[in-house]
Amino acid sequence: MVIKYADRLIDFSQPRVMGIVNVTPDSFYSESRVREAKSILKRVETMVAEGVDILDIGAYSSRPMAEDISEQEELRRLSEALKIIVKHFPDLPLSVDTFRAPVASFVVKNFGVGIINDISGGTLDNSMFETIADLGVVYILMHIKGTPQTMQQLCEYQNVVEEVIHFLQKRVQQLHLMGVNDVIIDPGFGFAKTTEQNFALLKNLNLFSSIQAPLLVGVSRKSMICKTLGVKPEEALNGTTAVHYAALAGGANILRVHDVKEAKQTIAIFEAVNDVMMC
Repeated sequence: MVIKYADRLIDFSQPRVMGIVNVTPDSFYSESRVREAKSILKRVETMVAEGVDILDIGAYSSRPMAEDISEQEELRRLSEALKIIVKHFPDLPLSVDTFRAPVASFVVKNFGVGIINDISGGTLDNSMFETIADLGVVYILMHIKGTPQTMQQLCEYQNVVEEVIHFLQKRVQQLHLMGVNDVIIDPGFGFAKTTEQNFALLKNLNLFSSIQAPLLVGVSRKSMICKTLGVKPEEALNGTTAVHYAALAGGANILRVHDVKEAKQTIAIFEAVNDVMMC
């Protein structure tokens, strides 16, 4: 559960928190959107103060039916944010959320980004795996079917848990054959899955340990929580915390979150419970 990030190692035997920075105008959780320089800096300063371990910067909204933007626009948004973040926090581990290989290459070479978070698991750009191998960076491999514009019509599975595990196993093996060993897996909660299927994945999260890779869970304020509780994303923090605890109990190594302080507190309580159980 150790990966190499640039010239250092990140140990995931202790759960880590990845903070979400959305430089988009249309992400599903309105309070996560930051576009002006001052708001970006303030958001990151707050996350750092709250103990964030990794920042994940996204410029392409992947919510259902999100607007498709050009590669040039994605690069413009990312460049503006990364200039600010790298200047003020040069040692903070950075991830960029993109499914485009040219974007991945640009942010690694120009801003020293060490993690590429690909919601498509390499399915939306056939050159992504080769690019990651050439760049030598950490790769987050997520499960999805279709695109953000079509995924909600592609929720048919014989067994969602088995099929997602099989997808991830097969592609991890492919990456290993290409020399990419620092891989993090993500079941893709909310991506081409119904609420019931999302909870099936959560209930069986321990089965993903068979892949032998750090496990990332991204459920923060998502529709599986909102629909279950009958709330809006702005009201879903308590539900998110509950799901985060369940994810940790299932073996999650990384929580990708909007609310760093609360995620850190959840991890602290989870570890306190485990420490008592081990005594």
